[in-house]
Amino acid sequence: MEKNPIDKDKVTDLPGLLEYAHHVGSAIIKPEDSGKIKSRALTAMREQTNMQVKNIYEQMQILAKQMNDIKLRVEISEEIYNTEMRFEPMPGHIYHLYRKEDGKTALSIIGPNQWGKSARFNEFISSVKLLADHTWEIIN
Repeated sequence: MEKNPIDKDKVTDLPGLLEYAHHVGSAIIKPEDSGKIKSRALTAMREQTNMQVKNIYEQMQILAKQMNDIKLRVEISEEIYNTEMRFEPMPGHIYHLYRKEDGKTALSIIGPNQWGKSARFNEFISSVKLLADHTWEIIN
């Protein structure tokens, strides 16, 4: 009986579990560099979290602007409610804020271009619109 030239230690019944290609037609199997895998994963993770942080920052800026707009509306509203008014303002209508000679402010239904030569105020401050919540929006 002839001796088998293939060593028993180099033969397996489960070739799919080998760490290396077991014949010429097998796919190349290379051990992965775990440092490369971790590096790629960390890079992807940082990129993703940086995008999320940027989105949150942009949302914070929008909220901060909205907060400042509301704060300004409240300040303007307080100033307007401390002015001289000879009528009851109605929500949805536009009114005009003026400064008089004595430094006090007055609210009028007459716009700055509607006075003609009979302007009674020193300075036009702004046109405002009364909102439903009784705060004032600055028109210009």
